[in-house]
Amino acid sequence: MEKVKEFLKLSSQCERESGHEIPSAKAAIFNRKAAEEYYVQVRGHFNSSHVKELTPYYKRVLELAEQGNAEKQHEAGECYFYGTVVPQDYAKAAEWYQKAANQHFANAQTNLGYCYEFGKGVPQDHVKAAEWYQKAADQGNACAQTNLGCCYEYGIGVAQDYAKAVELYQKAANQDYARAQTNLGYCYEKGRGVPQDNAKAVEWYKKAAEQGNACAQYNLGDCYFYGRGVPQDYTKAVELFQKSADQNYAKAQTDLGYCYEYGKGISQDYTKAVELYQKAADQGNACGQTNIGLCYEFGTGVSKDYAKAVEWYQKAASQDYARAQTNLGYCYECGKGVPKDYAKAAEWYQKAASQDYARAQTHLGYFYFHGKGVPQDYAKSVELYQKAVSQGDAWAQNNLGWCYECGKGVPKDYAKAAEWYQKAANQGNAYAMTNLGSCYYYGKGVPQDYTKAVELYRKAVDQNDARGQYYLGLCYENGKGVFKDHVKAFELYQKAAEQGNKDAQKKLGNCYEKGIGVRRDLNKASEWYKKASE
Repeated sequence: MEKVKEFLKLSSQCERESGHEIPSAKAAIFNRKAAEEYYVQVRGHFNSSHVKELTPYYKRVLELAEQGNAEKQHEAGECYFYGTVVPQDYAKAAEWYQKAANQHFANAQTNLGYCYEFGKGVPQDHVKAAEWYQKAADQGNACAQTNLGCCYEYGIGVAQDYAKAVELYQKAANQDYARAQTNLGYCYEKGRGVPQDNAKAVEWYKKAAEQGNACAQYNLGDCYFYGRGVPQDYTKAVELFQKSADQNYAKAQTDLGYCYEYGKGISQDYTKAVELYQKAADQGNACGQTNIGLCYEFGTGVSKDYAKAVEWYQKAASQDYARAQTNLGYCYECGKGVPKDYAKAAEWYQKAASQDYARAQTHLGYFYFHGKGVPQDYAKSVELYQKAVSQGDAWAQNNLGWCYECGKGVPKDYAKAAEWYQKAANQGNAYAMTNLGSCYYYGKGVPQDYTKAVELYRKAVDQNDARGQYYLGLCYENGKGVFKDHVKAFELYQKAAEQGNKDAQKKLGNCYEKGIGVRRDLNKASEWYKKASE
């Protein structure tokens, strides 16, 4: 209890120096520090005898509060709200805030608004919350101005009005209130109530970050990570994410984990990435939960564990997080950590797709195309692919190209098919490279060009694409776009066959049967023919 006594002694000295009946502001600070230190020491085994050790100051607070002193009424409310010295009691806190607020004490009006906004000690009432914030804001209270700004930004208790939100954030930001500066920066970043301006956003984030605001540090780090309003700088981003993460800010922990996972601005360290994802996930952060789920799914920094992956995806998916819903759908599609269930997979893809999540729209489109977990519907498939391609999804571009090539859900159009394959191939999609290569090989939608076909197949092979290996093998076997080379053809067929490609398995069987590029071996030929037919 030595720290408590030290703070109370300092408080007593300040009171004597002030010469006022009501303790000075300086004295109040030391009294509050004493209370906080005391609460840290005694919480968990509170009883009435503990209260008596701090009665001199708090008795006086309550006496003055009962006599109608607004400042002390507010302070009494704070004690009950945070459980400082007295047991935590939101209803009593709201009662004292109300008394002080009725005397136009701005801090109490702000805190009473907070109680109404979140239903702490009073029934939740967003309209009343906004009313109390307005009263305090009119007195220039920066916290109230910021809270009321949030109400206008998100339409809480008032009609949504970005311009009004910006006006209030600006007033509070001009008082150097960090949270308002952060929110104002966000409005500039997103163009809410002001013209979109990344440089302005950065300017306000910096002001708040310099005051240690965790959200601003994270937002500023994000600007450095993506080069918005500042030159891209992963090292600077990591530095800011770290500062924010050290304050237990979940978003920063997640993004810092990502930097460790992929070696962005810092040495790659999977174990550290998992540790940070875990911290964010434990706070209920859906992105952190999804990322740690991915670590378990692929064995990144932890032992591979599909059941654990599903568990984390489920937690994030229950928060309506589209990426987790899509990953969970994929687990059901493939039977990873859960029994294979196409209907369940389709259900999760639908949830994510309805949030306009492109990857889910692509998966769901594939399900409609093949009638997996949903009735086969080519038109629906195309509709979903089109939604995803509007967001630049490479797999959707490839699949839409296939629809045009086959005339499923759209009129057959080889030129359009090649066009969509090209878009996906430009994004590095190996499957699309192979499809586009075949367009050139057979002259579908583009002039026949074996050399161009080989070039595209090679790019796909560089990504270990089995279909690319098979088709490049065909080129070597038949001398199309390359010199005929049966040994090379055999090698490529073998690589594709070992990945389960049925066409390649048949070709490999044929090579062994006829001794093409390899010594004739009828047993091996039979073995590969059998695999191809399974």
